[in-house]
Amino acid sequence: MNNNCPQVKVCGLTRVEQAIACADLGANAIGCVFFPKSPRHLSEIQAKEISMALPSEVKTVGVFVNESFSNIMHKVEFCGLNAVQLHGRESSELVSRLKKENLLVIKALFAEGKPTVEEAKNYEASAFLVECGKGVLPGGNAIEWDWKKVKSFGCKYPLILAGGLAPENISHAVSVSMPDAVDVSSGVESAPGQKDLGKVKSFLKAISMCEIKKNFREIF
Repeated sequence: MNNNCPQVKVCGLTRVEQAIACADLGANAIGCVFFPKSPRHLSEIQAKEISMALPSEVKTVGVFVNESFSNIMHKVEFCGLNAVQLHGRESSELVSRLKKENLLVIKALFAEGKPTVEEAKNYEASAFLVECGKGVLPGGNAIEWDWKKVKSFGCKYPLILAGGLAPENISHAVSVSMPDAVDVSSGVESAPGQKDLGKVKSFLKAISMCEIKKNFREIF
């Protein structure tokens, strides 16, 4: 991957071999979803196998929705997670408490939902993932939105862009929002939780070819 482009998190992995392949293709982080209502939900055993199989430079991110500190830390320790992504209405106190555990803590905010991007100042997060906030489930729900709305946000805070991203639109999304990292899931899938490695390769290639003059923050 080009050092002068956003980092990439491929989220919603359920298979060890696909996680390894995504890392080999250049992904900086792999996301494991611990939300029972998600079609990409996986077990602790699956997440541990993925985490143990990845190279040390690739972060394993646990995605949680309104979970308690104890439940999150249990999975962090059992699965060997490097980072946590909080995708619900978690408190600022929980974010701060997790940060004290030497974890990379990502807080999700929403352009058209709650918590809003204006609430970023309330959290001591390592970075913020911003997406639309529409849809039935927490997450992007494959919905494209007006990505340029968060360009100014990224000037103030470490920004991960998500929601509706795919190989065919990622260059445009990056050019209008200039995020430090991007998060992709359904846009590179053949079915929920099953990645299409051809699409992953195309997505990562498109990112590497983005020519944007910006000093991108390293998040993962």
